[in-house]
Order: sequence, then C-alpha cells, then structure tokens
Amino acid sequence: MEIGIDLGGSHIAIGVIDNTKIIEKVETRLMTKEKNNIKNFLEEYITANINKFKEKYEITQIGMSVPGTIKGNIIVKSVKLGLENYELVEKLKKELNLPIKIRNDAKCAALAESKIGVLKDYRRSIFLTLGTGIGGAVVINGELLDTGKLPGCEFGHMIIQKDGIKCNCGKKGCFENYASMKSLKNNLREVLELDETTSGKELIDIIKRNSQDKKIEYVIDEFIEYLSIGVSNLVNIFEPEVIGIGGSFVYFSDILLDKLKNNIQKNKYLFNKREEVIILPAMLGNNAGIIGSCMI
Repeated sequence: MEIGIDLGGSHIAIGVIDNTKIIEKVETRLMTKEKNNIKNFLEEYITANINKFKEKYEITQIGMSVPGTIKGNIIVKSVKLGLENYELVEKLKKELNLPIKIRNDAKCAALAESKIGVLKDYRRSIFLTLGTGIGGAVVINGELLDTGKLPGCEFGHMIIQKDGIKCNCGKKGCFENYASMKSLKNNLREVLELDETTSGKELIDIIKRNSQDKKIEYVIDEFIEYLSIGVSNLVNIFEPEVIGIGGSFVYFSDILLDKLKNNIQKNKYLFNKREEVIILPAMLGNNAGIIGSCMI
C-alpha cells in the first residue's frame, strides 16, 4: 500500500492507497493560523498522521502533490503557501523512513484523471485544478506534455487583465486571481458579509437557497466570464478534445458548469468553431491529487 498526500493552498489531505483506491483518509483546512507557521504545521501534521497509518497498514512509499514549482525533491516555489526552496521531502524522510516522490499537484491530478478518470477515453486533453489557485496540465496520448527542464503549464499565471490585481507571484492580472475557487468564495463571502470560516459547502447551500439574489448572481456571472476567457485561450492554443476541471470546482459544478460552457459558446471566444465544448468535472473529485501522487 502507498500513502498519497495532496497539499493544496487551503487544505491538506492524506490517504492510504490500495490499487488506486483510497481506503482511509484524513484532511484539514489550512487557515490563517496554520499558514503563519506553515512549515512546522506541515511537518508535524504529515508525520503524526502517517505514523498512525503505519500502525494499521504496511506502507511501501509515499507520493506527494504540491502546488507550485518542483525541482527534484525540492519545493522551489509555492506562491499560495509562501514557500521557497523548501526541502520538505528530506525532512519527512528522516522522520518516516520511507521513500517519497513529489510533483506538482495539478500534474498529479491530471495523471490520475487520464489513467482512471474522466480523461481516460481521450487522446488530447487539458486538465485544470481550480482551488486556492489555478494549476494545469496538458495530456497527450496518456502522457503529460514534456516542457523540458522547467515545469510549464502554469495556466494560473497567464495574464488575462492588464494592470490587474497584484498576484503573490509578483505579476498583475493573473488568471487565478480572477477565476480560482478561492477568488469566487472570497467574493461571495464579501458580498454576503461572511468570514473565512464559512465553508464551501455552506456557500453552496446559500447559493441554492438564494438563487435570485442579485449580489450572488453578479459575483457568479463575473467569475464565469473570467473563467471563460482563460479556458478559451487554452482551447485556442492546444485544441483539446476535452477539458477536465478538478479541485473544489467539482463541488460547485452543478451550479457553474453549464454556465461556463454556455458563456464560451455565446461569446464566440473560440477561434475555431465547435458544435460543443466538452468540459467535464473530475471523476475522482478532490481525491485526484492524492491518487495521482502515487502514479508519479
């Protein structure tokens, strides 16, 4: 058995994997308190929970998916977590005495979806993870697009707004500052006068109960417009057969997905006309990163 770790910008999940199936999982949200002491929190949380799993299961190795740039076993830069040149793998190896593999989270999720998930029947696909930020990958014939020495496919940091919102990466107008799920949730909390402890599930319930609320409608429509622009740009560049979307977008998909597809078609953003834009929510849901981390 293996352990998969999915470290996101706002959560961490750890699962025991048996033949691509999660048989047990623990997870927690990363709030401001944890982020202010992120390194200690990660090392202590991961070590404590994996040691508990080791008491119950025979674990052979660990896979880890992390947002940002990975080189070798080092987290070179994770904008959303405020990490640079962080040797998390080496620190964990000393405590856990197990081999550990690490890769970008969106690429892990794309691997899982292309092997056993929503992308497995397509030759050319794009996968987006919408969560705290926006990650992505291009999959061709079951393999991730090779971008050489640099990780590439940083879809979240393409500019969609000149002189726009300042991003943690240092640039202005990045896609993820307008179309990440964090952006949508924060904007909803703001107009509804809620704090950061209001969960995504609670926001979904509020949206469904108040479907005619003009403030909510405006926030969602603006989000869909920015997301449509970014997705259309990617379609125009790569011409995929399908676009898969994972991350916490999956939980909002019955609210957002049809709006996204209709908006792309209605506004004629695509260079090459299509009868249909195939956009599918991740089949593995928010577990794709955990499972994919064990497929590296």
